[in-house]
Amino acid sequence: MEKTIVVSGGFDPVHIGHVRMFKEASQHGKVIIILNNDNWIKKFKREKPFMPEKERIEILEAFEDVSKVLLSHHKEGTEDISVSKDLRELKPDIFANGGDRKTGDVPLPGSEHEVCEELGIKMLFNMGRGGKVQSSSELIKNKNLNTN
Repeated sequence: MEKTIVVSGGFDPVHIGHVRMFKEASQHGKVIIILNNDNWIKKFKREKPFMPEKERIEILEAFEDVSKVLLSHHKEGTEDISVSKDLRELKPDIFANGGDRKTGDVPLPGSEHEVCEELGIKMLFNMGRGGKVQSSSELIKNKNLNTN
């Protein structure tokens, strides 16, 4: 039976680092993306998503390395930055983090790390050719600088 590997993020917008992460993740199993919804983006990134969640879902579903895209459960005004609730529901074999994440980044109470340990979900870090190669926030910032 093929393993399931979950990756999560806002992907607002998608960039080359995300593409590399999906490609590498697919070498470990069937890739399921937990897409941080618009409520999460508004709370933790910016006032308004660069791309609405429906568009991000459609784009992510088009990648051949992605099997399924699920929207996170974050409610309006959420204080929960994690996708722990989603991991509890899915119970994947693996939870992977992108090139800007390291083992020590996530051991907060209620965090993905804690849930993965509790449920026996393997965690992989630095997925996607190592290091942070691009930033969605920087892309948006640079786009705004180039607007006349």
